[in-house]
Amino acid sequence: MRKIIELQQQLLPDMLDIFRKRYSILQQVKQSETIGRRALAGSLQMSERTMRAEIDELKALGLLDVQASGVRVSEAGRQLVEEIEPIVSELFGLSELEERIRAYFGLRQVTIVPGDADSSEQAKRELGRAGSQAMLKYMQPGDVIAVTGGTTMAHVANHLVSPTPLRGIRFVPARGGLGESLDYQANTIVSTMAKRTGAQYRLLHVPDHLSDDAYTSLMQEPNIREIVEVVRSSRVVVHGIGDAMVMARRRKVDEAVTAALQEEGALAEAFGFYFDRHGQVVHRMKTAGLRLEDIQSTEVVIGIAGGRSKGEAIAAVMHFGHDDVLVTDEAAAEEIVRLMESRPK
Repeated sequence: MRKIIELQQQLLPDMLDIFRKRYSILQQVKQSETIGRRALAGSLQMSERTMRAEIDELKALGLLDVQASGVRVSEAGRQLVEEIEPIVSELFGLSELEERIRAYFGLRQVTIVPGDADSSEQAKRELGRAGSQAMLKYMQPGDVIAVTGGTTMAHVANHLVSPTPLRGIRFVPARGGLGESLDYQANTIVSTMAKRTGAQYRLLHVPDHLSDDAYTSLMQEPNIREIVEVVRSSRVVVHGIGDAMVMARRRKVDEAVTAALQEEGALAEAFGFYFDRHGQVVHRMKTAGLRLEDIQSTEVVIGIAGGRSKGEAIAAVMHFGHDDVLVTDEAAAEEIVRLMESRPK
């Protein structure tokens, strides 16, 4: 496959760009079901003139239907997208990136989706779709699966489906809520995952950040202690990755701790821990949920994050060495490889 693609690029150097553009349009329309031309152009960062021309071409090929309500993918277009999806990584040259990152960090699997989640809604949705597929791949009957909150994990939840009910599986929040938008809290996300797959779920109704006194008091409550023990028994952990300073601001970390994080070189945050460039934990929050030792003993840890701005944070968490699977996007992967080349392991 790779050799054929290389030969085609020599003969028709613009072919892959056209292919990528048209595949992106079909994929976006398929996900949106019905979408207006202007909205489609905006989501894919194309001019309306270019989008109009591409839609006309795809309509002529029988891949799109254009109606007064908007653009829809035809049945032929839907089938074509589904046939292309398994080979997208090879076509877009992502397989080599996946293998380089996988080998460098010693991971079981790396999946890279096209685009940059920082600027593309489509890339965010693709990240969610690929993340949901990774989850399904590693689930086993009877699993407890701990999931963190965040916008990326919300996309994963919205794409998670199972052909048969997963009645023996329990989804649990990896930790308490952030107190931010309800849609992005771990409790909401595990509830969505369970309802979409026919699985079970448990909720953890405690704040994300606790003082020592509050933590001690809460852990004396039998109901809280019981659900926390379930969370800490998880065989699979699925988490997002954030920029350390951004997450510190969202969690309203006090100025003294924020200054200490900067001084200690904190770059990334995941499951309540802050990591430096070498993957060393430089700060941990007191939280009812997963502890560091739980992460280290978990059988499968899946990290899902994208966007060029998160490349350094993702690399820092991968250096931590306890993730098994990484799902990211093209822009973040390129940044990770740049960091790999600038400071070899």
